[in-house]
Amino acid sequence: MHSKLVIIGSGPAGHTAAIYAARADLKPVLYEGFLALGIAAGGQLTTTDEVENFPGFTSIRGSELMDNMRAQSEACGAEIVSQTVGKVDLAQRPFKFWLHPMGDEETLEEETHTADSIIIATGAKARRLYLPGEEKFWGNGVSACAVCDGSLPIFREKPLVVIGGGDSAVEEAVYLTKKAAKVTVLVRRDQLRAGKSNARRLANNPKVEILYNTSPVEIKGDEGPRGLMKSLLIKNVKTGKEEEIPANGLFYAVGHEPATHLFKDKLKMDEDGYLITTPGTTETNIPGVFAAGDVQDKKYRQAVTSAGSGCMAALEAEKFLAEQEDVDVPNGIEGETDVRKGKPETNGDVPEYRQNPLL
Repeated sequence: MHSKLVIIGSGPAGHTAAIYAARADLKPVLYEGFLALGIAAGGQLTTTDEVENFPGFTSIRGSELMDNMRAQSEACGAEIVSQTVGKVDLAQRPFKFWLHPMGDEETLEEETHTADSIIIATGAKARRLYLPGEEKFWGNGVSACAVCDGSLPIFREKPLVVIGGGDSAVEEAVYLTKKAAKVTVLVRRDQLRAGKSNARRLANNPKVEILYNTSPVEIKGDEGPRGLMKSLLIKNVKTGKEEEIPANGLFYAVGHEPATHLFKDKLKMDEDGYLITTPGTTETNIPGVFAAGDVQDKKYRQAVTSAGSGCMAALEAEKFLAEQEDVDVPNGIEGETDVRKGKPETNGDVPEYRQNPLL
């Protein structure tokens, strides 16, 4: 099958790109993947119990939000395929890719598919520790995003725990002090990996207690299918002493893994495996291939920023495809040509965008 535009990924970035591309008559095909990264189609939001910071919704379940996005993509004309893309060849256009059979991540189908342009929105997955009780209380006390979940009622004025010793852990812990009664930070080593200023900010916060040489052992809480987390069993790695501390929330800040293994040695990545895009755009180092969402964003990692970059990717793909067909596109992205010509009146090195009447 040949497509003008293919989108790989089914989170906010992928579906926003699909909506914009479909409304621009690009007839996009979105491959949502079958349990890609071990997560259902829809990405990380499907594991989030409540979302309170996505515009337009005071509160909505993450899975419901993604169902709404999927329905809107289809309503706009995008085709959605549930299979997982297992191999890509980006050496020349049209780009080639192959699919895994449904439910089989080991083999590839023989059929070769092609696309004139590809938007990569495969996301990133928070690293988990797989502690006893983690699966039971995930979404009911256990989270990997303080900014996403820290304001939920189950965490307000309660004792919370953050695991990690880097700058991200510090940011998460400091954010949670605005909501929590107390925040305990567990650091496996005898010092923080965070920068000096961040470490000082954490240590000086009166709501924070830092436990060094300490690791989590087991998450405990209410019984029943909707039981909430109540405490955490911890262990001093030097003395071996175990202790149970009150904790209504546990936040992992031990890093993320971008889903970029498919593009290794094919696209430029940073040292952590995130796709590198031209600043101010979603362009990768290969013309016609764009990256949106958490797969190229290691800083914000929010649903709304992912959706925004999905919009950018669709607009840029539309412009790219029109240029390949030598078709003038009056409604879309302006200023990019001026940027490349070095005109001083253009907004720095970043293309300017204007409202697209098609949208």
